[in-house]
Amino acid sequence: MSLLQNNVLYRKRRYFVYFIIAFIVILLPFIRIGGNHIFLLSFEHTELHLLGSAFNVQELYVMPFLLILLFVGVFFMTTIGGRIWCGWSCPQTIFRVIFRDFIETTLLHLRKKISNKQRKPAFDLILNDFKKIFAIVLFVPIALIASAVFLFYFVPPEEFFAYLIDPFNHKILMIFWLCIAAFLVFDITFIAENFCIYVCPYARVQSVLFDDDTLMAVYDEERGGAVYDKNGNKLAFAPKKNNPNAECINCEKCVNICPTHIDIRKGMQLECINCLECVDACSEVMEKKNKPSLVMWSSPNAVETKNRVRYFRFKTIGYMVVLALVLVIALFVGGKKETMLLNITRSSQLYEVRGKGIVDNDYIFLFQNTDKKDHRYSFRVKDRDDIEIARPLREVFVQTGGKVKEIVILRARKELAHNVGRDTTLPIVIEAYAVDDPVRVRVETKSVFVYPRADMIK
Repeated sequence: MSLLQNNVLYRKRRYFVYFIIAFIVILLPFIRIGGNHIFLLSFEHTELHLLGSAFNVQELYVMPFLLILLFVGVFFMTTIGGRIWCGWSCPQTIFRVIFRDFIETTLLHLRKKISNKQRKPAFDLILNDFKKIFAIVLFVPIALIASAVFLFYFVPPEEFFAYLIDPFNHKILMIFWLCIAAFLVFDITFIAENFCIYVCPYARVQSVLFDDDTLMAVYDEERGGAVYDKNGNKLAFAPKKNNPNAECINCEKCVNICPTHIDIRKGMQLECINCLECVDACSEVMEKKNKPSLVMWSSPNAVETKNRVRYFRFKTIGYMVVLALVLVIALFVGGKKETMLLNITRSSQLYEVRGKGIVDNDYIFLFQNTDKKDHRYSFRVKDRDDIEIARPLREVFVQTGGKVKEIVILRARKELAHNVGRDTTLPIVIEAYAVDDPVRVRVETKSVFVYPRADMIK
């Protein structure tokens, strides 16, 4: 039995991963937990939905932890598997596979076969020009769907479809949708792999995160023979002429299939996206000799020492500790989500003297109900019997997820200070609570009460 029959090609594994990722990304915006989305960053509603919890803009203290998790997670992933994100998860790669391998090659036969990605489609025939245009036309609806799915994470799908029915009243969203789709068409059909090589900053970041234990496509020069010298110059003769025991036959199938147009036998290069197409190509050649591939998904140290890849090392353990610590803190902070929010703004008028010793201060209270049910709110000035509520005298009703602004007047009925030369600023604490659930739904907000100087109250 050949070696290749015992192993599934990495290409088939990648296609399966692409399908799973696409399925999750498309399905996720439609899933709700307790009425909230799994993930939604809504600028219109100034909310972040995360795993079924809705956080207002005033509660985005969890966002820095999410960003830390993202960046440290990228560093950890790159240290372990190199540019595995690029080859196995990146939308750029997935859309290029759809356009180049499926539409251009399999469907329209613009390219002779998938195994040769170096040769671009020829345009010496009118039919090929027509096919190229038709390939772009076929990709346009895919780009529009992808653009819509991307926007679903910022605009809920149900709202997006409602806006789509009435596009002229939602021009900004429509422009964003069409511009993202247009850029995607231009990127995938014209920029192509040049985006991965020259534009994407990840290619530059990864070089400082690699080490000799990082997983990557590695050519076994000891078995295959040297193809390049130490300065990166290609040797004039095939490996077998330089080394009679070399197993590489210089078929260059690993070169022809590379989407970023590199020769993996030259060593690790920034352009390599870890798609492992070269591993599959070499495996297909070497399996005819019943030998393992000369290009392997391994680490330089593992290939050199013939040992297993060292996944657990000081750098990776450090990243795991940081990720675990940040995740615990994020869960702890996110678990303390407020069930109501109160924002207090003082009016432009500092105070109003009603009579001897009687002074009013005006405020604007913004009540926000972040709980899962409607509430009626009341409030009081905490630990001060000398300041009372003059307005409103009723409870404030706020629906779940709603906001209500209320003009509030606080009144001092007796003299609170006796300063001759200046006004007195008194710190106060407003304690607001839900009348129907005062123990659980309660919040305290600090503000100030300004009392005029002595000559103003005479």
